[in-house]
Amino acid sequence: MSSLHKSRIADFQDVLKEPSIVLEKLRELSFSGIPCEGGLRCLCWKILLNYLPLERASWTSILAKQRGLYSQFLREMIIQPGIAKANMGVFREDVTFEDHPLNPNPDSRWNTYFKDNEVLLQIDKDVRRLCPDISFFQRATEYPCLLILDPQNEFETLRKRVEQTTLKSQTVARNRSGVTNMSSPHKNSAPSALNEYEVLPNGCEAHWEVVERILFIYAKLNPGIAYVQGMNEIVGPLYYTFATDPNSEWKEHAEADTFFCFTNLMAEIRDNFIKSLDDSQCGITYKMEKVYSTLKDKDVELYLKLQEQSIKPQFFAFRWLTLLLSQEFLLPDVIRIWDSLFADGNRFDFLLLVCCAMLILIREQLLEGDFTVNMRLLQDYPITDVCQILQKAKELQDSK
Repeated sequence: MSSLHKSRIADFQDVLKEPSIVLEKLRELSFSGIPCEGGLRCLCWKILLNYLPLERASWTSILAKQRGLYSQFLREMIIQPGIAKANMGVFREDVTFEDHPLNPNPDSRWNTYFKDNEVLLQIDKDVRRLCPDISFFQRATEYPCLLILDPQNEFETLRKRVEQTTLKSQTVARNRSGVTNMSSPHKNSAPSALNEYEVLPNGCEAHWEVVERILFIYAKLNPGIAYVQGMNEIVGPLYYTFATDPNSEWKEHAEADTFFCFTNLMAEIRDNFIKSLDDSQCGITYKMEKVYSTLKDKDVELYLKLQEQSIKPQFFAFRWLTLLLSQEFLLPDVIRIWDSLFADGNRFDFLLLVCCAMLILIREQLLEGDFTVNMRLLQDYPITDVCQILQKAKELQDSK
């Protein structure tokens, strides 16, 4: 470890040990990258995403309250009708004359249960494929959810719910328009997601199952948006960061902490996932056009070239902006980019500048290429040095 890196760690520790943390100092330090040693990044992200307050004295009580609230969510939303097993004549309170699995009443708990399965199947399909370049999400977590996996309770896990659902013979997909499409898997040659990875023994669960639970609870609590494909790419880096915290006390609560940080982050970017808002000033179309207007201001020649070739920002910037670049780079690089995004006071204005910087850094290739070549460049971005991209984005910010 270099003396410069040790000095940076010391700077972070000095800021974080203050009774009342000075947010501007923390943002300034974090913008240039947060060290992962000692759980610094995990702690800084929780502060920058407004999960932890600036007053250190209140952390213990707030964490206890939020983690307790998440346990309550688990009880109310995972332990649902039909999950308690009937043992030795125990009365099934969830199956009554008034409410039963065949009840057509839209207010029926069972009807809700089956509708939730549609959302769950799409979440399950997506989280099983999360970050395929690393094995982390397929490995067992050190801290499985004992509330659900406790053998004394024999509750149904989401994994079992997916395997047992009557919808398992169909592929369910919900797009940003809110349309649910269902098709037979026989029309799709891709292997079934249920069989892609080996199922862990009873009492264990993979990290992707934890992410699945987080997204399912989020969907239940936010029915207006529920789950839209791509949210898994937002929660993945958050959970990975918290679940690899060197501090075991914090790592044990990675699920709850991730849920609340994800919820806070989604509060800022959820408009990107709502199609009805696309053309509003807070919608994704406006943001994509802002990337091009910024490019026009910074590099008019490149802007005109892309316009001449009819390369619209929707062809590439939609994914860049909606998923916070999580699909363009490897996970460690995404995490480094997010250090700067979370640290910037106008963090999603800075994201627009990052996208603009990405275009300018490959300007020579774009100016020489035809439509096909340029589309390939933009959809499979060639530069892997994210520090170079962030530096260029900062230069664009400073030149305003």
